[in-house]
Amino acid sequence: MAVDSPEVKKALLQKGYTDILIQMGRGTYVPSKVSGDATLQVDHFMFSQSIADNMRTASLVISHAGSGSIFETLRLVKPLIVVVNEDLMDNHQGELAEELAERKHLFCAHPQTLGETIRAMDLGTLVPYVPGDAEPVVTLINKFLGFPVD
Repeated sequence: MAVDSPEVKKALLQKGYTDILIQMGRGTYVPSKVSGDATLQVDHFMFSQSIADNMRTASLVISHAGSGSIFETLRLVKPLIVVVNEDLMDNHQGELAEELAERKHLFCAHPQTLGETIRAMDLGTLVPYVPGDAEPVVTLINKFLGFPVD
C-alpha cells in the first residue's frame, strides 16, 4: 500500500496530520499530488541531498527500512514508522526495524499494514533512542593492533 493511498491518507488525517511530503526513489510510481480531500496536502520530490532538512521539520517520518534512514531519523528524535519491504533478499533490514520497534524506538509496518499501524500508533509510547558508545570497542581494537592506547 502506498503512503498516498486513500486508507493511509485517512489514517493520517484522523491522527491530525495535514501534509505529506514524499521523497521518491528510483521506481516508476508517481504519487498523487492531489489528495481528493483539501485538508490533506500531498507533495513529492525526487532524491535530495538535504532530506535531513525536511526530516527536522517533520512531525512524523515514514521510511523504508534502511539502517541509515532509521538511525538518521532516530538521532533527530522524530517519531518514525519503518515500512519493511519483505521482497528484499536477506531481510536484515526487517530484523533491525522489528528489534527497534520491540524496544519502542519506532513503529514497524509492512506495506499492507501501514494504515493500520498509523491508526494504532501512540506516540507517547515511544522511547528515545540513545546511541551506544563505540569507544571501548575502538580502544580494544587499537590495543589488539598494537597502537598506543591513551
